[in-house]
Order: sequence, then C-alpha cells, then structure tokens
Amino acid sequence: MISVEQLKVEFNATPLFEDVSYVINKKDRIALVGKNGAGKSTMLKILSGLQSPTSGTVSVPRDTTIGYLPQVMKLTDNRTVMQEAEQAFEHIFELQAKLERMNNELAVRTDYESEEYHKLIDHFTQENERFLMMGGTNFQAEIERTLIGLGFHSKDFERPTSEFSGGWRMRIELAKLLLRRPDVLLLDEPTNHLDIESIQWLENFLSTRANAVVLVSHDRAFINNVTTRTIEISCGKIYDYRVAYDQFVELRKERREQQLRAYENQQKQIQDTEDFIERFRYKATKAVQVQSRIKQLDKIERIEIDDEDNSSLRLKFPPASRSGSYPVICEEVGKTYRASPQPSPKEREPDAAGSSSLSLGEGRGEAVYPVFHNVDLTINRGEKVAFVGKNGEGKSTLVKCILNEIDFEGKLTIGHNVQIGYFAQNQAQMMDENLTVFDTIDRVAVGDIRLKIRDILGAFMFGGEASDKKVKVLSGGERTRLAMIKLLLEPVNLLILDEPTNHLDMRSKDVLKDAIRDFDGTVIVVSHDREFLDGLVTKVYEFGGGVVKEHLGGIYDFLQKKRIENLNQLNLSTMPASPQPSPKEREKAAQSNPQGTAPSPKERAGVRLYEEQKEYNKRIKKLEKQVADCEKQIEETEAAIAMLEDKMATSEGASDMSLYEKHQKMKKQLDEVVEEWEKVSMELEEIKEK
Repeated sequence: MISVEQLKVEFNATPLFEDVSYVINKKDRIALVGKNGAGKSTMLKILSGLQSPTSGTVSVPRDTTIGYLPQVMKLTDNRTVMQEAEQAFEHIFELQAKLERMNNELAVRTDYESEEYHKLIDHFTQENERFLMMGGTNFQAEIERTLIGLGFHSKDFERPTSEFSGGWRMRIELAKLLLRRPDVLLLDEPTNHLDIESIQWLENFLSTRANAVVLVSHDRAFINNVTTRTIEISCGKIYDYRVAYDQFVELRKERREQQLRAYENQQKQIQDTEDFIERFRYKATKAVQVQSRIKQLDKIERIEIDDEDNSSLRLKFPPASRSGSYPVICEEVGKTYRASPQPSPKEREPDAAGSSSLSLGEGRGEAVYPVFHNVDLTINRGEKVAFVGKNGEGKSTLVKCILNEIDFEGKLTIGHNVQIGYFAQNQAQMMDENLTVFDTIDRVAVGDIRLKIRDILGAFMFGGEASDKKVKVLSGGERTRLAMIKLLLEPVNLLILDEPTNHLDMRSKDVLKDAIRDFDGTVIVVSHDREFLDGLVTKVYEFGGGVVKEHLGGIYDFLQKKRIENLNQLNLSTMPASPQPSPKEREKAAQSNPQGTAPSPKERAGVRLYEEQKEYNKRIKKLEKQVADCEKQIEETEAAIAMLEDKMATSEGASDMSLYEKHQKMKKQLDEVVEEWEKVSMELEEIKEK
C-alpha cells in the first residue's frame, strides 16, 4: 500500500538515514526498532505526511487512509468522552446529513418521470448502501466496546474529557484512531499510558481486527504478540526481517557474524594484494603483475559492516547505609479526595480514572472520592515488589503517601534509616528544556561528584558533544536517561520507580533491569511492562476496586492466577476472617457429630456466606462466558462482512444483488449480537458493582 523509495533525512547536514527503500503491504504487522535517536519517530512522521524527507519519495495510493498516534499530542477538552470518540465517525455523520438532504429533495420534487429524478433515486440508493456498509447503524456499540477495552466504564462516557489525566486523554485519542479503522496504523509508543489489561486488549485488537500496522514500542512482550515483521534502523540504514522481534534478535546476531567473517576475509585479501604491490612496485620484471593487482584492488566492492554501538549504559546504584528490617509498613491506610461545590448526580457515579465511588460528606456538601481503603502491607528490607493495576486505581497515590507528599488515613511507618530515591513518571518532562545536558546535572551535583560529571554522562551515552545538547532536542529515551542520572547522584536504600521504562529502548531497559536486580536495597516498581518486571520482582501488589491485594510470586505468576480467578473478588465486601469450610470438611464434621448437634449461629452464618459466595461466582462465570461468546461471534461476523464487502467492491460483485441481500442480512445479525452483548455486559457490570 505504501512504497518508500530512496529516502534520505538530514539534520544540520548530518544524515539520519539515507537510501532507504521498502514497501508496507496490506495486513503487515511491522515493528520499527532501533536505538533511541536512530530515527524511528521521524520515520513515522514521514509516513504520516507530517514531515518531508530531504530526498526520496513516499508513495501512498489516493484512497489509502493513514492513522497516526504520536508520543505526545495537543488535546482539546471541550467535549465529553463519548462526543470526543464520536469524532472518529465524522464521515458517517457527513454522509447521514447528505442522505437527509437528498431525502428531503425527493419528498418535495414532483417530476417523478424525469431523468434527473431517477438519477437522484439511484444516487440516494448507492449512498444509502454505502452508509450501511460503513456501519452507520451500529457505530455506537463499536465506540462503547473500544472505550471499555481501553479501560473506561460506561459511566465515564458522559464525563468531560477535562476531568481525566493526560494518560486517559491519550487513551481517548487512541480509541478514536482505532475506531476510524485506517488502512495503515502508525503507533509511536502506544503502551506508555496503558495498564496491563488494556495492553492485552490492544494486542488482541491489533492482531485480529486492524489492517496494516507500523509501531514503535519498547515493550518486548507487546511487539512479539502483535508484529510479524521487523524493520531495524541502524547506522543510517534499514534491515528488513519478515519475522517477529525475538526471531529478529537471533537473525541479526547471525547476520552480523556473517558480515564480520566476510569482512575479515576481504580485509586479508586486500592486505595481501597491497603487500604484493608494495613489495614489487619498483621491480621492472614485476611491472605487469603490479598493474594487474592495482586494477584488481580498484575493482573490489568493499564490504561494509554495521557500526556497532559499543557505548553502554553502565548503570550501578551507589552503595548506601543499611535500612531497618521493614522499610515500609502500612496499617489500615486509606486515601479519599474531597472536592466542592456539590457534584451533579452523574458525578456521583464510579469512574475509571481514579475513583471507585462518590458520596457527599454529611452537612458539608463535599464530593468524596475514595481511592483505596484499609491497605495493610509490609515491605521487607531487600524485597523488590511491583505495584500494578488499572490507571487511576491509586498506585501513584500510595507512592505519594509513602513519600509523605499528601495526607492519608491510617498509619504508615517508614523504617529506621530509610533513604528514599524517587523516579516519577513525568520527571523526564519536568526538566528545563533550555539547559544543556551538562548544565542539568551540574546544577544538582554537589561536592566531589562535580569533578566526575563528564565521566558519569559518558557512562549514560552522553559522551563528547552529546553533553552539550540542549534538553529540548533530546528524544524521550534520552530525557529518561538524564533523569536517571539525577536519581543516582545520592545514595539511597529504598528505590521507588514510577514507570521508569517509558521511552527507554530495549537495550537500556535490560541494563536498568540488571542494575535494579543487583541493587542491595529495597525496590518498589510501578510499571505495566511485563517483560521488565519478569525475573525482577518477587511480590505483586494489585490495585483495584478500592483495595490492594498481595500476590506472592513474579509478574507472570500473577497474570496466570488472574486469568484463572478473574479477580472479581476485588469488588466484593470483605469476607469473614476465618476460612469457610469446604464441602468435604462439612461432610467430615457431620460424620464426627452423629448426634446432629445444631451448629452455632456463627457456623450457620459461615455456611450461608459460603453458599452465597459460591452462587455469586457461578453467576459471574456464566455471564462472562456469554460476553466472551458474543464477542467471538461479533468478531467472526465482522470478518465475514469484511470479506463480503471486498467481493462487493469488485466489478463483478457490484452488480450481484444477492451479495447486497446477504450483506444486509449479516448486518442485521451483527446488530442483534451487539445488542445481546450490550445487555449481558451491562448485567455483568451491575452485579460486580453491588
């Protein structure tokens, strides 16, 4: 669909890449990879038409649509979530208005036998069929499915976008992009603002429902699950591999080894030829052979190997004094936000972006937003734990409580001699853009460390002229590395890292992960990056539904357990402290009590709660299966409709009326399934919220 030929891009007369040619085909799933600053984001901007290359061409067919999600964008806040998402269907609204105008014209005209009147009828019929094919009657359900998949609740749909954080507004932009179903999707770090569940939903969407996809991501698990082709930008060139990322890594290693062997053999041949020429250059008897060797040398096509970036992110946290045995202890910790004036009824509903429920403070007219309550956790010295959960469920809020930046209910104890180092999500964006890299560190360095600033910057790949770059020209990954340097200037024994891998390339993430693994202090990591957390943390705290639940084991143990249990219990009221008996235990108790002594009120209550819980779980599972079945049927029907529309778009199919009849029948079937999905989903959501 898109053809790139002999592309060249220069900045300040220095080539970023040159002589780049490749083709993006229909249904391609391409991962665009390369180190930070290699030109990945620039390539996406050129493909989207937002930036022009220095030379070369990007050929896009006239009817091909392109959707582009940049890392950072300017967002407007004058609509509700639903109104903003509906902007994806502007073309449908325009066609709908056109049909209404044509219908009105047909209603007032009386020249029924004229050629113009019959042309108008034909045109109306064609446009109405196109309207139906574009999903003009069921786009609302598609919007709701997409917003819910990206983490919103139905109660958020009528809220103004201004009430949401930047990360949630980026999700709205992503939803609009996916809903437009462009022929080519260009995504620059789409997972930076998503939680684990939303990433998994996006993986499924891109793998099964999107057309061609070109994405830049440093989430290895994400690109492995989505892409089937890898294009590497390296040293101003591209290397195209028709495989997923993990296979690309192996093939790239083999390619480099082959290049090195061929290069070394050629260098030996060149050296032998040059030695012969030099030895016999001035001997008349060897003049013919010398000239022959000179010509032979000129004709050799020199083998070039990739310039290997041997600089490395040698990251090592400085030693710090030993902390107490329990750096963090939370006892019945809770956080509630209060706001005035009195909210509207809609604002009393639960939302996805940070509040589980909302009530009014008695006699005060305050809006009360509980974030979490009754949090009990103890983090031992040397433990490495992860905070995970949907965005807005309180992960960063609890971090702020630990840092004593906000007030809270309950008791939170910071252990003896704990020295905290904190890396915030937005720390990389908070730096003064007009300062150079060197000046940024120079302003925070104290004592003898000031003499070693150049050495430290070199270890973080800011050696030589790179240290004189201004912050405003740095890529996202370079800014993150610079923020990391600031964190390393003081020794700490409790590291709190809030989304530390956003904008870091895979190589830098691996080095950071190794450094954290070797760190002998305590670590709390807030992250959605499964690959980064794997093998790093030994305990996971899940935030959701106003509670924090502890899971022992690594991140994939947690995900496996979550898929089995579905974690619906997070929204339930707290169960009794004593475990309820299993059926076998109750049978055994009955056998040991042949006299049939009546159970105590407490025992009866325990059995009743157990039966109620069992019935609740059974009902939840049944509804979840119905939802899953509906979603599967929707996907299959949509795929069948798409195939039918492809046939209708051909010259033969355009005149086959049976295809149109079948199309209408399948559309009606799809509407019925979507209606059933909405009904069951609403019932499931209502049960969970009780």
